[in-house]
Amino acid sequence: MVELRHLRYFCAVAEAKNMTRAAEKLFMAQPPLTRQIKQLEEEMGVDLFERQARGITLTKAGEHFWKQAQLILEKLESSIEETQRIHTGEKRLFRIGFVPSVFYGQLPLLIRRLRQTTRAEVELHELKTGEQVEALKAGRLDIGFGRVLMPSADEDVTQTLLFREPMLAALPINHPLAGSKMSMAQLAELPLILYPAGPPPTFANICRDLFTSRGLKVKVAQQVNDIQTALGLVASEMGFTLVPEQVKRINRDGVAFVSLEEEGITSPVICSQRAEASDEMMTAAMTIVNELVQNRIDGKYP
Repeated sequence: MVELRHLRYFCAVAEAKNMTRAAEKLFMAQPPLTRQIKQLEEEMGVDLFERQARGITLTKAGEHFWKQAQLILEKLESSIEETQRIHTGEKRLFRIGFVPSVFYGQLPLLIRRLRQTTRAEVELHELKTGEQVEALKAGRLDIGFGRVLMPSADEDVTQTLLFREPMLAALPINHPLAGSKMSMAQLAELPLILYPAGPPPTFANICRDLFTSRGLKVKVAQQVNDIQTALGLVASEMGFTLVPEQVKRINRDGVAFVSLEEEGITSPVICSQRAEASDEMMTAAMTIVNELVQNRIDGKYP
């Protein structure tokens, strides 16, 4: 039977890539550690490591198992901490993941009302949507707000489309067309700044697909990590970028936010949460979320 100690031993070896260093980290001798890893492989019927003269490396199966083992151990640690807080009567920690463009909309209202109506201690984590999904699986987040439907979301994580938000073009304020609507074809003639950087799917892929789906080729000037850096480059007249409508609230110096001629060009706002999360705190949070979304649909705020 695979036990938690096997997972801890395996993760230590996988991280160190060396039995001796892993044994030192675990404060145990190397031979017992080697036996435990061999026992784990025999129990699973899988070779997790490749033994070579210069050291050990993970097999493809080992790489996959390392990722899953880390999630299991992180979830266990999170569950223990949460149980201890409940036992001692501490405030419930409610952890929210978000992409920066969502923070300019109704997220601050959610945080304020959640703190007012519950005993929650809200903790914010700026994470890409894919990172939110992994953090939810590991128990490091309670809820996430992003822009992308992730194929890695499975039966453990549910994703819900809250609404679709119109997109705007962010142009240098002195651009000749900054005062009028622009077509996608006109924008395709300009250098494009994409964000965020990182493996797909991301908001950058959504933006690029908006052009390619219309048969337009874009000239990517640069891809950066976050929206603020992208807007900084726009203000420096290095190109334009696409942003969700709510971003115009920041009134960035040197940047003009321009509507698009084409209708229906939007960005989704996605809510991600663990499938089994249904306690009083989550119920309170989703009640507020649903009200804020309905208010937006009714035009009470952008």
